[in-house]
Amino acid sequence: MFWTRKLRKAVSCTFLDVCAGLANLNVMKRAREPAPTTGTAEGFLQKAMAARSAASRARLARQGLATRAPLDRVTQSMLLRQLYLALFEQRQFERAQDIAEQMLELRVLPDVCHHDLARVMASLENVEGAVGHLRLAARLAPASRRAFHLWTLGSVLYLAGQLEGAQAAFLRAIRWSTTDRPLYVGHLALVRATRNEPVDDIDEVIQQLEEAACGQGYGRFVLGLLCFHSGRRADAERYLRAFVTRTRAGRPAMAIALEAELALAEKRLAELDVN
Repeated sequence: MFWTRKLRKAVSCTFLDVCAGLANLNVMKRAREPAPTTGTAEGFLQKAMAARSAASRARLARQGLATRAPLDRVTQSMLLRQLYLALFEQRQFERAQDIAEQMLELRVLPDVCHHDLARVMASLENVEGAVGHLRLAARLAPASRRAFHLWTLGSVLYLAGQLEGAQAAFLRAIRWSTTDRPLYVGHLALVRATRNEPVDDIDEVIQQLEEAACGQGYGRFVLGLLCFHSGRRADAERYLRAFVTRTRAGRPAMAIALEAELALAEKRLAELDVN
C-alpha cells in the first residue's frame, strides 16, 4: 500500500502530455522504498510501465488485474490505463474506449480519464464526444492541469474547423497557463490567422514560441503553420518537416494521437512544394 501511495505522489507531479502515463517510472526508480514483490499487482504494474511493446504492456496489465489479492482503486486504475495505452497503440479504439470508461468509474484522477476518453473518441472521429469529455476534464482538473485540457480542447476544435469554439478555448487556456503560455498564445494567433483576422504581432508571437521550451515537439507544428500564414516559407517548411519527422520516428501512440496534425502538416508541405 505504501508503494501505491508513492505512485499516487508521482502521478500528481507528472505533467500530462498527449501520451503521458499515470506515473513516472524514473520517479519510482529513484524512490528509496523497496520495489513491489514480483507476482503482485504492483509488480505487474511496474513491469507494464517499463514494457517496450504494446503487446507486452497489455499482457502484463491483464496479469496484474487478474491477481487474486484485492486491488485498491489506484492500482486498478493504473493497470487499466496501461491496458488502455496498449490497445490505443494497437489501434483497437473501441476496446480502448471501454477500458477508459472502466477507469472513469473508479474516480481516480477523473480529469485524466475524461482526457483519455476524448483522445480515443477523436481517433474514432467522434468529435462531439471528444469535445464533451475535454470540457469535463477541464472542469474537474486541478489548476495545474486545467490549461492543458483547455488547450487540447482548442486543438480538437481547430482541427475540426470549429474556429470560434477553438478561439474561446485557447483564450481560457491562456488565462490558466504558466510555462506553456507561448504555445497557447501561438495557437490562438493561428486560429485568428486561419479566420483571416489581423494578427499584428505575429512575428513577436513566433519569436516567443521559438525561444520557449514548449516550442519544441508540438510547438514545431504551431510554428510551422504560423510561418505558413505569415509568408515565411522556408521557416514554415523547416518547422513542419521537423514536426513530421520527429512524430513519425517517436512512439507509435504519439503518431496515432497526432494523425490529424500530421495530415495537416503534410498538406501544407505539399502546398509549399507546389508553389
